[in-house]
Amino acid sequence: MAPKGKDETLAVPKVELHCHIEGAAPPRLVRQLADQQGVDVSEVIDGKGQYVWCDFTSFLKAYDTASSVFKTPADYALLAETYFRMLAAEGAIYGEIFISPDHAQAAGLSYRSYVEGLAAGIERAKIDTAIDGRMIAIGVRHFGTASVERVVKEVIGNPHPLVTGFGLAGDERSGHPANFAKAFRMAADAGLGTTAHAGEFGGPESITAALEFLRVKRLGHGVRAIEDRDLVKRLADEDIVLEVCPGSNIALGVYSVLRFHPVNMLRKEGVKVTLNSDDPPFFGTTLGKEYASVTETFGWTRDDQMEISRTAIMAAFCDDSTRNRLLTRLDSAKIGSKRP
Repeated sequence: MAPKGKDETLAVPKVELHCHIEGAAPPRLVRQLADQQGVDVSEVIDGKGQYVWCDFTSFLKAYDTASSVFKTPADYALLAETYFRMLAAEGAIYGEIFISPDHAQAAGLSYRSYVEGLAAGIERAKIDTAIDGRMIAIGVRHFGTASVERVVKEVIGNPHPLVTGFGLAGDERSGHPANFAKAFRMAADAGLGTTAHAGEFGGPESITAALEFLRVKRLGHGVRAIEDRDLVKRLADEDIVLEVCPGSNIALGVYSVLRFHPVNMLRKEGVKVTLNSDDPPFFGTTLGKEYASVTETFGWTRDDQMEISRTAIMAAFCDDSTRNRLLTRLDSAKIGSKRP
């Protein structure tokens, strides 16, 4: 029998805003597709069915190798369906995934085919589990300004109801946010929600630059704001939402152990935080594990967890009808937990 605390965490409706769909591929699914294609993935998946990497460089190699087996819309549909079913099994009611048009291009897929495949998988999962999903297309900053602008033009030129956001990922140390201001203006003008990775490997200055030049109200990671007290106050005052990924930060060495992670301190200072899994099987985590481990480490209550989910719902890149439906599901779970 599972401990009571884990039962309570499972019962909390969860929401995810920060997960890279290629990085969410379970090793067993990658191996299955690799076997069908005659591709050798033994260097990046061990005999226990786990990804093998030891530093950021080898992580990127494993990520790219795993991603390379997804070649068709049907492959991506299977990936999305698999991940959203896994989310729903852990009590999630909504998830946003980062999608990479650059990966699709490398696989020989058009942006439209890539999105349609992923959307089919999201919809299949929704039919059986009632989980809602949306997609955030990302530009890769170390590919340069022209590449990022090409991505946003492709997104705007091929609208899809489930693609509701635009973001910036890649090496935070490469390319100043000012270089991508035009792309973010284009995305915002087209009605897309915007977010940018900052404050993970880059320090507080990377966060300030993203706020100043990209005008985002959400930040991927953002945790190194804790190093600048004035910036923490700014995040709280301006209602900037952080897509915090504690397990990822520990796995990649940003922090040594969870008890030293600033997620709890940021929350105490009034910063809006959410919990997310980033690239879950690579980092030995899941969304459910993120809720459970942070709750156990910092002594959060069920109400604290519910508030994390509420923050994520309010920050989600979805329409008001979907948002209200999610809030109703969250409130119903809260009422249900208080019944004798």
